[in-house]
Amino acid sequence: MLKHVLLSGFLFAAVVAAAQRPTPAELNQFRVREDSLKTQAFQIINGEDAAIRFRNDSVFTRILVRALLQPHSFRYPFDSLRTISRLYAPDSSFRIFTWQVVKDDDYCRQRGFIQLRTQDGTLKFFPLRDVSEFTESQVDTVTNAGGWMGAVYYRIIRKQHQSVNYYTLLGYDENDTRTTRKWIDVLWFNEKNEPVLGLPNGFSFAADSLPKPSQSRFLLEYKKDGRARVQFDEEMDLIIFDHLVSETNEPKKKYTLIPDGDYEGFVWKNGQWLHVDKVFDFKLKDGEAPIPEPLDSNKEKLPPKPQQKTPSKKAGN
Repeated sequence: MLKHVLLSGFLFAAVVAAAQRPTPAELNQFRVREDSLKTQAFQIINGEDAAIRFRNDSVFTRILVRALLQPHSFRYPFDSLRTISRLYAPDSSFRIFTWQVVKDDDYCRQRGFIQLRTQDGTLKFFPLRDVSEFTESQVDTVTNAGGWMGAVYYRIIRKQHQSVNYYTLLGYDENDTRTTRKWIDVLWFNEKNEPVLGLPNGFSFAADSLPKPSQSRFLLEYKKDGRARVQFDEEMDLIIFDHLVSETNEPKKKYTLIPDGDYEGFVWKNGQWLHVDKVFDFKLKDGEAPIPEPLDSNKEKLPPKPQQKTPSKKAGN
């Protein structure tokens, strides 16, 4: 009897999975739209002036929405869009698109969509609105998709606590002419299956020798081209990031901060990311790293950075 039940379950799952796959006609429609998206995505990065870049960003967004409106779009990878981050959650419950558009050396914006997987292949998605420049307490705000802190994501880490899934997002924001930012944010879904960004008290520093208040997300901001890294080590089950020091002994000036060879981290415990003040008890030599360069969930390198148009953002930060 149990074998029959299991077999029926497997057959049902196979039928559902087959029903969610795009048909040949749908695949052809996706490919046509993807060709248009590639053109627009290229111009978002390489357009000669801000007007061209923002105009192509607007066109790209409209084409992407129309593509996602097609049935079974969740299954289509859009993997030729090399300058657009496209990450599936580890459990394939959603995927997230993020990219950036540059105005000038002091201002850029991130764009994005969260697309949920649905049983019948219909569209359910949430636009992400970058409001970081208008948010006073960026590391403490818990918000919906309309209050996003803006980042281009390169990794999703799934954790659970009390039967709730928490998806930790690692992303970068090239900010302005003086600093670059790396974000660690947490995405989860409320009882209405709507996205929430930021985890209340989700980043704890209680174990530090000098504890400080917990935060809803974590920000690492450092000197432009300082090459500080934020990565996840699967073997250690640990988020690892560079320890920063000021070149001029002025730690409050973020544009003076650079890596010094030490590493800090976060470990998941009891529904929080607990800060680890020192991951290794030795310093690495110049050029050495404990883990490889960041890869996205498809094991692909991050999209290339724009040449001579270094994105920057949020004037006044």
